[in-house]
Amino acid sequence: MIDTSKPTYADFRKSQKSFESSDGAIKYIDRGEGEVIVLLHGVPTSAWLYRKMIDGLVAKGYRVVAPDMLGFGSSDSPKGYDLYTPEAHGKRLLAFMDHLKIKHWTHVFHDAGGLWTWELFKLAPNRIEKLVVLNSIIYEDGFKPPMRFERGGLTKLSISFYSNKLTNRTIMKKLFKNALMENNLTANEVEGYRRPLLEGKTNSLYTFFSSTCNALPDYKETLKNIDIPSMVIWGKHDKMLQWEPMKNAVIADLNVKSENIHVIDSKHYIQEESTDEILQFITEFIN
Repeated sequence: MIDTSKPTYADFRKSQKSFESSDGAIKYIDRGEGEVIVLLHGVPTSAWLYRKMIDGLVAKGYRVVAPDMLGFGSSDSPKGYDLYTPEAHGKRLLAFMDHLKIKHWTHVFHDAGGLWTWELFKLAPNRIEKLVVLNSIIYEDGFKPPMRFERGGLTKLSISFYSNKLTNRTIMKKLFKNALMENNLTANEVEGYRRPLLEGKTNSLYTFFSSTCNALPDYKETLKNIDIPSMVIWGKHDKMLQWEPMKNAVIADLNVKSENIHVIDSKHYIQEESTDEILQFITEFIN
């Protein structure tokens, strides 16, 4: 058994299983037994973002499912751009859970994983039993993406810099500076973020930065119809997704109890910086 808490990225990939969606292969981690917890990444990350949390949750008696969504991580990245809309991601996510024959689960999500989650709720409002929100896209207020592009050749050129070895290094260094209080990632850990992009998995990024960011869907009615226990864990120093401008709306619309709101001393990648704290919050919340 591969230890997914401190693997090389190559070993992490070897430990993944595969689901053949109608659009391409989706790779995923599925470990442990018991109540199911789904860990959903955002842009431009993958299940690798949760590698420090997986073993901890499994050890506490949970079954942990962490997919690389289509176009990310080690999953396929088919040509085209409409495959990567929030609606398309939501449909594939539901198909993926149906494939695993998982009817109900606790849903933990981050960043653009919020968009895909809200779309899933539109399709299957009764499948998720508990919701854990980690620095996620919810409303336009507080959403400060690093880029907003129009569709076209110039944007395609800009996105291609992610897959160039030299420019990728510069982009990722800036990303970690903005997403971490202090960048203590090892070369091996950085590899898990860089490799998929260097492999050319950027079509999903193009759709996100050129379309989704410019026309963020309004999910207010969707959130108001969610009637399950919800918890928020948010890095208070996050400049890309800011809690303060949206907190009142989120608390009201999701009916989040005050004891389930945790604003912590982190930036955007709270899974990297506050692993133990997040694990404690999640397990206490579920129990």
